[in-house]
Amino acid sequence: MEQSLFDKDTVQGPLADRMRPVTLEEYCGQKHLLAEGKILRGMIDRDEVQSMIFWGPPGVGKTTLARLIARSTKANFIIFSAVTSGIKEIRNVMNQAEVNRNLGEKTIVFVDEIHRFNKAQQDAFLPFVEKGSITLIGATTENPSFEINSALLSRCRVFVLNALTIEDILTLLKNALHDERGFPSLEIEIEDSLLEMIAVYANGDARTALNTLEIAVLNGQTDSMHSVVTREIIEQCITGKALLYDKNGEEHYNLISALHKSMRNSDADAAVYWLARMLEAGEDPLYVARRVVRFASEDIGMADSRALQIAVAAYQSCQFLGMPECSVHLTHAVVFCSLSPKSNALYKAYEAAKEDALKMLSEPVPLQIRNAPTGLMKELGYSEGYQYAHDYEEHLTDLVCLPPSLEGRKYYNPTTQGVEKRVKERKEAIEAWKEKKRNSHSG
Repeated sequence: MEQSLFDKDTVQGPLADRMRPVTLEEYCGQKHLLAEGKILRGMIDRDEVQSMIFWGPPGVGKTTLARLIARSTKANFIIFSAVTSGIKEIRNVMNQAEVNRNLGEKTIVFVDEIHRFNKAQQDAFLPFVEKGSITLIGATTENPSFEINSALLSRCRVFVLNALTIEDILTLLKNALHDERGFPSLEIEIEDSLLEMIAVYANGDARTALNTLEIAVLNGQTDSMHSVVTREIIEQCITGKALLYDKNGEEHYNLISALHKSMRNSDADAAVYWLARMLEAGEDPLYVARRVVRFASEDIGMADSRALQIAVAAYQSCQFLGMPECSVHLTHAVVFCSLSPKSNALYKAYEAAKEDALKMLSEPVPLQIRNAPTGLMKELGYSEGYQYAHDYEEHLTDLVCLPPSLEGRKYYNPTTQGVEKRVKERKEAIEAWKEKKRNSHSG
């Protein structure tokens, strides 16, 4: 009977596992860490590995690198799962590691997706890291600054692993085609241009690239000895590319930052692109709409108050329609905000006022602008000297509304952008009128 490509007697496990490097020389990528003379490579070569965190996107070799370090340093290697490992299990293993240390044996504990461990689980590692009972290697796709306890993070060195380049991925794919661990005894026909399609699709993820190649070879297999991979097969394998996006992770904040800064820079095309990146990756349109509403006042404000109206209307449209229909309404708001004149005068006004307010939380409200609903309040001077603006021809008074210690302070300083130029002229005219009125009183 003919054996298929994946019979147990031929190869076992997914291609990504079969091709996992067994030496640092086979490891692909991360030359900024592992090339001769680099810090991490030196630590490994000198067998002076410290506790560390590998931070990088999926499929760049975090787990593989941890295994290679353990093998290179001849240490016991223990893997913890954030899903299945409780505090009791962690402490049991840590106590055994302490025994091993007293016997002269090293223990490397690898925690994949360490950001999924809760605070108590992370704290359970801390005393053993401090004593040197274990060398902790954590791997995370999330920013360690936000996801790892500060006490534990301070005792670990953070190494950033980059997404693999297209050239790195092509190297991995070609190695898989020619290495006996890849497709033994199978003749594979595949053009370099198709390998490049896979490399681009993988988006820096070695696991995705190797899994895609394996599926393509399987679907191109004509018999036990041959596989012909065509463009049609590759196109079927890479239909519906998954965008790298985690709605709760750092990429979420990177993309909304890109959208916000593109609008602020009046780059409508870039703003629409980042909007599409978020929405097509599954972002909640209401989240994007809320950020656009904020932008309308923070970065445009009085330069064109219509921006706030359009942003709020877009938010309501998202509530009414949802995706995909509301994408055009968000595009409307994003483009309008991008092309509007910009002013952050409102944002700066509040921040300056907030700073004073926090310093002077006990500053009393001036008596002249307090209400006086009772006789006692009137006797105490509440509302004395208050001037009702509508009683005056100009609908203006020289009433002082700030506390005495802040009198004359200006928080809102309009720009000359868009409609705010007229706002600036109006504000300056009011201030000049009040100054003249007060000078006439004092004179």
